[in-house]
Amino acid sequence: MIKIDIPGYRTLKLEHLVLDHNGTLACDGMLIKGVRECLDILSAELTIHVLTADTFGKAGSQLEGISCTLSILPEEAQDIGKLEYVKKLGCKKSVCIGNGRNDKLMLKESALGIAVVLDEGAAVGTLISADIVCTSIISAFELLTHPLRLTATLRS
Repeated sequence: MIKIDIPGYRTLKLEHLVLDHNGTLACDGMLIKGVRECLDILSAELTIHVLTADTFGKAGSQLEGISCTLSILPEEAQDIGKLEYVKKLGCKKSVCIGNGRNDKLMLKESALGIAVVLDEGAAVGTLISADIVCTSIISAFELLTHPLRLTATLRS
């Protein structure tokens, strides 16, 4: 668990890290450089979940050897599927990271929602639903490994 007390915002007690795959962890189905190493570090404190439609059919092979649960979602109503998944884990103990329109609801309802804007871009509604926006997945992960960065951004 990662506990972060953010003055004027709230205390986060995070147990789960829920991630989109393509556009967040991967570009064109291939993991972004440094993602594997970051996930290995974060898996010591958080249970990692990857939710994806697996557009490129590579998620399983790309995540092989990483301590995470991979869930391939059906094409229909992925936004609801992702939200329901996070609700089962517990919204108040989940940090979610994504970029697509289908990530908007899980980012909005989680304890901490992080949108990333990478090569694939990001849906505007998802950006608005996030607590923080990052321009790299590594920067998003570093918010969790260097929590004073979260405090600096989110405190009132």
